[in-house]
Amino acid sequence: MTTDPLLLTGEVDDATARLLRTAATFDHADIAAASLLPGWTRGHVLTHLARNADGFVNLLTAARTGEQVPMYASAAARAADIEAGAGRPPDAHLDDLRRSADRFAEAVAAMPAEAWTATVDTPRGPRVAALLVWGRLRELEVHHVDLAAGHRPADWPEAFGHRLLHEVATDLAERGDAPPMVLRFDGSRHELVIGDRAGAPVVTGAAPELAAWLIGRSRGDVLTVTPDGPLPEPPEWI
Repeated sequence: MTTDPLLLTGEVDDATARLLRTAATFDHADIAAASLLPGWTRGHVLTHLARNADGFVNLLTAARTGEQVPMYASAAARAADIEAGAGRPPDAHLDDLRRSADRFAEAVAAMPAEAWTATVDTPRGPRVAALLVWGRLRELEVHHVDLAAGHRPADWPEAFGHRLLHEVATDLAERGDAPPMVLRFDGSRHELVIGDRAGAPVVTGAAPELAAWLIGRSRGDVLTVTPDGPLPEPPEWI
């Protein structure tokens, strides 16, 4: 598993192509239909993905130039942009997704090697610029599922599912509100421990399915629990 930005650019390109193929099938009714995110239509999700690409361009620019360029002007501006763009016709969404993806790719290509070590301010806190390409890939794959248009966690590339699972499990292990659990995957050959292992239930399944459940994109119906009982309740993914 890698978060090397140059190695991940191909995965971002592939995820973008998959997203564009899905978006190209939408008509007006599809755009207005509900997504898996409460209160958001598919149009909201698509607009968010376009503005998210531009937000990452801002962070890459900050890393490259040393200027303080925020990802978004403000949380209110971000929300307003998403709301304003959600109701656009399908062609406008598709064009926006393509153009914003191209701007992101150009910003990545413009990064000198030393700029990847810069620290930038993101809504999740300070991050080294080398993690920004992974951040974009995560947004593309997770929100593609949120479109409720046939792309499921089981369709995530294996490497992506593993990276996401490790990232989320690591974050949960550092939080006080996560219930203890042992996560087993890859045919039970590997496991991740959250909290105190003693007495913790063992949750077993494929890495993408475990990751999707932990981030609230799956009810975990295909996972198994030992000893037999209900799945733990992970806290909200942030």
